[in-house]
Amino acid sequence: MLTFLALASVVLLGIVPEQSQAIVIYTGWERHALLGSDIRLSCSFFSWRWTSEDVTFSWTYRPDGSRDSISIFHYTGGVAYVDNKGPFRDRLEFVGNPGRRDGSILLKNLEFSDNGTFTCDAKNPPDIVGRPSSVRLLVFEKVPIQAGVITGAIIGVVLGLLVLIVVIYYLMRFLVARRVFSLSVSKHGKKKKEGSQQRQLWTPPPLTCYPLP
Repeated sequence: MLTFLALASVVLLGIVPEQSQAIVIYTGWERHALLGSDIRLSCSFFSWRWTSEDVTFSWTYRPDGSRDSISIFHYTGGVAYVDNKGPFRDRLEFVGNPGRRDGSILLKNLEFSDNGTFTCDAKNPPDIVGRPSSVRLLVFEKVPIQAGVITGAIIGVVLGLLVLIVVIYYLMRFLVARRVFSLSVSKHGKKKKEGSQQRQLWTPPPLTCYPLP
């Protein structure tokens, strides 16, 4: 009876379809680029499953000031498809590696009109439940210096000055200690030399002999 129940359990477990789990998708938050340059928009995902042969990546684009998104790229079945009618039909290249869960794309010859939000979605069957991730692209004639860069530079300078002060402090202590030790050794040697000279210069008084009466 127990053997029958065990076999029935194995059969039932084999019949029940594999449940899907959540997939987590990652992109950057905001990217800055120069007018006319190229930029890579990264997209990757985390899944508890092995990377499936049926993995898919999809990119959509929503221009600034617009509520509607358009599909610009899709990868499925090992083949990359670029939208042949959108604004990136001649300026988009797939540079990802699906086997390594990388669905990155490269945008070429950027224009001011490319400013907008790019959204990546990925599926790794049976893990197909996940929230797409978005990155905003800002194209400038000159890339502005971000506040974080300035803050990081200030912190770096302050830390460098502190390290320099500490090094100078310990160097001065070392030099002073060395000087004191040299003076002490010199003074001790001088006293020892003077004592030796005094012993060498002292001679006993001569003996005077008187004739016996």
